[in-house]
Amino acid sequence: MHDCVIHIYVVGMPNTSTRPKRGRRNRRVPREDPARNELVSRSLESAQQCLFNQDYGTAFVHYLLVLNLAPVLKDFASESFRFTLFKWADELDSLGRIQDLFDCYEQALELFPTDEVIINSMGEHLFRMGFRDEAAGHFHKALKLKPDYPEAKENFYRVANWLVERWHFLMLNDRRRNHKYQQAIQKAVEGGCNTVLDIGTGTGILGMCAKKAGAAEVYACELSKTMYELACEVVTANGMNGRIKILHMKSLEMEVPKDIPKRVSLVVTETVDAGLFGEGIIESLIHAWNHLLLPPQSTQDPSRPPSHAGRVIPAGATVFGMAVQCLEIRRHHRLCVSEVGGLATAAAGELHSPVSCSSEDDSTEPYTTERLSRLPGGYTPLTEPFNALDIDFNNVQELEGLCSREVSRVRLPVTGEGLLDALAVWFQLHLDQQSSLSTGPKEDTCWEQAIYPVQTPHNFPLRPGDELIVEISCRDAYLRLCSVAVARDGREFRLDDCLDPDIPRNNPGPSGNPNPSLNAEAELCSALACLGTEQSSGPRDYTMLECAEMALLNNQPYHDSFRRALAKLITNLKDARSVQGPSQGQGLEVMPLTDPPSGPMDPGPDPFYVLDVSEGFSVLSLMAASQGQVKAYSSVEKTQHQAVLRRLAMANGVPEEALEFWLNQVEDEQAVLQRPSREKLWSAIILDCVETCGLVRQKLMEKATLARCLLEDGGQIFPERIVLYGMLVESDTLLLESAVQGQEPTLGFNIAPFINQFTVPVHVFLDLSTLQCRHLSDSVELFILDLMNTNANYTNRDVKVQASASGRVTAVPFWYQIHLNEEISVSTFNQDSHWKQAAVVLHQPLAVREGDWVRLAVTLQKSSISISASIEEEAGETGTVDSVKSPLSDCL
Repeated sequence: MHDCVIHIYVVGMPNTSTRPKRGRRNRRVPREDPARNELVSRSLESAQQCLFNQDYGTAFVHYLLVLNLAPVLKDFASESFRFTLFKWADELDSLGRIQDLFDCYEQALELFPTDEVIINSMGEHLFRMGFRDEAAGHFHKALKLKPDYPEAKENFYRVANWLVERWHFLMLNDRRRNHKYQQAIQKAVEGGCNTVLDIGTGTGILGMCAKKAGAAEVYACELSKTMYELACEVVTANGMNGRIKILHMKSLEMEVPKDIPKRVSLVVTETVDAGLFGEGIIESLIHAWNHLLLPPQSTQDPSRPPSHAGRVIPAGATVFGMAVQCLEIRRHHRLCVSEVGGLATAAAGELHSPVSCSSEDDSTEPYTTERLSRLPGGYTPLTEPFNALDIDFNNVQELEGLCSREVSRVRLPVTGEGLLDALAVWFQLHLDQQSSLSTGPKEDTCWEQAIYPVQTPHNFPLRPGDELIVEISCRDAYLRLCSVAVARDGREFRLDDCLDPDIPRNNPGPSGNPNPSLNAEAELCSALACLGTEQSSGPRDYTMLECAEMALLNNQPYHDSFRRALAKLITNLKDARSVQGPSQGQGLEVMPLTDPPSGPMDPGPDPFYVLDVSEGFSVLSLMAASQGQVKAYSSVEKTQHQAVLRRLAMANGVPEEALEFWLNQVEDEQAVLQRPSREKLWSAIILDCVETCGLVRQKLMEKATLARCLLEDGGQIFPERIVLYGMLVESDTLLLESAVQGQEPTLGFNIAPFINQFTVPVHVFLDLSTLQCRHLSDSVELFILDLMNTNANYTNRDVKVQASASGRVTAVPFWYQIHLNEEISVSTFNQDSHWKQAAVVLHQPLAVREGDWVRLAVTLQKSSISISASIEEEAGETGTVDSVKSPLSDCL
């Protein structure tokens, strides 16, 4: 039974089952079907009533019935139908009913096949569940239907970075690399290798090189659906459709004669990453030799023609390594500070990133990747480069025995003084006996270097005369290099041994880099003392934080600023209460979604409620709780991370009841922003505003709008305001990373128009301090987001900036000044920042002369920023904004 009845009259519905009479023109009006009209009317009533009662599943079923029976109502009901679909999909998602969720979207798209909003929403669900190729297809389709649809555009840009990673553009722009591969392939084909398989074809360029060189048969395989479709387009556009067979599958799944008719004489591939083996080249080549390639040329039968023997390009590789000191690596992988935001960190236990070669945890990655030449602060070599491994890709026995090799030890003479932070690794790829490519840190290469960080709870100062002992293995077909020990004065000690806590440690903060020789002897003596007891204490107990979370925890200026801002707010609120009396929870009445949290409360004065909804690991809630008379709630979700915060609270004298975990209290994780209890409002809400990559977080302003409604009088959102700064630069590097450049075809092939479809105008994860670029202006204020005052915000702004030098404006890098209050702010662009910067790359470079005025049209839709630039003919026109110098301009 319904509580109320909504009368809706449907008039003149066509009877679609009535057979029309023959004839040139049917003059009769179709007869109405009263029973169908009644069913449609009642179902529509029921749908709207269910919607009112938040019974979205039943409402969705009623809408499906109505719109299938009466398609003429689609325009009338489309908005309500969308709303119902999205709400029901969220419920199904939270219940884990994934198949039902996608069934609902399929039913919706049968009714509205060209609805860009539904298509985009389905893409968002697909992306969250890891179906990136399918998600990209939906975003792309939504954009074709409505090119100016901001949500679809932002989603497509985000997913494009996953599907066509930026290194594809760098590789295609690397003429030296392309030419060397082409020469090696042409030499092999002309030498008799006339059947070719391109493993991991990408754009198809290597397979096309083989066909152009004269190979009789060329096959290619590609696992990524996006890249497979791209390769098919490229091959067709270059007149090779039907001459190159491209398979959408892993090479490991290929069989003869099912997928290719016979074994091939040449495999070409570039399935290598910065660590050489990370993309599975060992496994794929073992399978190729056993199932897809002809047997290799035998020394016992040198007369066998090349067309009857198998070979691989590249033929092999040599791996090199070097120990380095690097502050930027250190602060992203282990705890470097003894105090943060007024909290002593010793009780946190051992914290480090999930990048480790340790055999104790198979969930970790053995290395990360960095471009050493672009690391902020640079790096210091502590050893000479050493040969870590030689591998012959044309020797299947060597490939098969790689993972079972015994762990090898190398002793590296230390040549430089500093703290041991990582092993940096690169390789030389031998295409054939004459030609090779290097990925070394001093090379002009499209590859980054592999970084094996040292994961120890303390710093290890090295000095000339020491020997660093490194273990090298290939477990799970990953190359693993682990710094395990240091030898000094004839004695050897392991890096993971404990230090005597009574001996002072040389533990520089992330912003400082003192002389590592200070206290070096004390630290070494402490390590040597541990050798007296050769007893293993078992696996080390540690907690993993993501690299960005670790860098955040090491960011002392950020936390000190928050501590001062929180202290000022609490002091002001205490003063206000002392004048006005205790707060009675006055403010906008927002009904709570849950009952008040249970648990012991401070029997003293009414506490101030602080909610931290930062993403990932954050100590800001604990810092608030340490202020006294504060009940703080943390959004930290992982059990291990909650345990760390509890340990820190106990060690820093924060009462147990002063800190709680908000996600343990709320029933719906989607509804994080709600009252602390039925009668109370928040004194402060901390929002995570900027992603580590350098972009504004999605739905930030929506969250801020809701958060304002949940604040007590005098309460505050942190931060209260974000100011976006930028500058004009000329950077060929950004151009090379954004699209295939130039008018000439790549090796004679037309590739650029196809892969450049995946060009994204906003580049993220930039280190502006080391970016190769020319500054063409001072920094200027581009945009302001006011989280405390909705009326102060806007979506478009024109900014006028004067060129300080002549050149081509290719990009506008940007960063943020995050204002916690009127006096205290933090920047996303300084040496301690855990944030990276981002940049908008202009569609066409803009030529400027020194003194020219450039008008920047800045638009912020949701969290997507776009900037267009044009020359301002006359300064001082109406609507322009004078350039405002950034407080960070001197840092640039």
